[in-house]
Amino acid sequence: MGRTALYRDPVEFRPARAEVHLEGDALALTMPDGRTRRYGLVGCAASAIDGFVIERHPNRVRRRFVRMLVLERAHEQQVVITPPDEGAVAPNVVSVPEAPADAAVVDSPAWAPLADWIIGGGRFAQCSISELARLAQIATPQFAVLIGEVAAQRALEIVLASMGPLRGGVDLESALAPLTDAAKRSARAAEALVSALAHVAGATRRHRRR
Repeated sequence: MGRTALYRDPVEFRPARAEVHLEGDALALTMPDGRTRRYGLVGCAASAIDGFVIERHPNRVRRRFVRMLVLERAHEQQVVITPPDEGAVAPNVVSVPEAPADAAVVDSPAWAPLADWIIGGGRFAQCSISELARLAQIATPQFAVLIGEVAAQRALEIVLASMGPLRGGVDLESALAPLTDAAKRSARAAEALVSALAHVAGATRRHRRR
């Protein structure tokens, strides 16, 4: 079967993506051209706002909505946006800022946990295991190990809190299920899971010695 197409079909609008590498105190973005941008997070101001990107075709120009994560410190700014090709067409009457031409485009599953983490101040205190699993998928290997240790501690707390004759109980495998599922799709989450299981095993051995 052959492919039927119009002569000189318009090129699909799909900006190239950057890859996220999150550390505890810094964000590194591997851009489509292979270069890496590194941005220190300590002391930066962060905000998530609506914006737009101009989509240009030979026979039309239109705006598409994006979500913008804006990081600012002194005279330095970094903007990370959701994929414009996935955003709705923005009417001209809507007043939102245009994303900078050099904004880094990252896939939505990476943008959301990144924005939540940075705007939340980079703290584990309120993170559920599901949120940690999402975070692990954009973490550097070293940061993924730390995330795994935090996930293990959360899982142990859940198991202990569920113990008792009237509570039914939750086992560690069930508590860590979000991280286990993420590990099937992400090598970084898999590193976090290995770290979590090692931490759980160590805690269990210490408990048995008492």
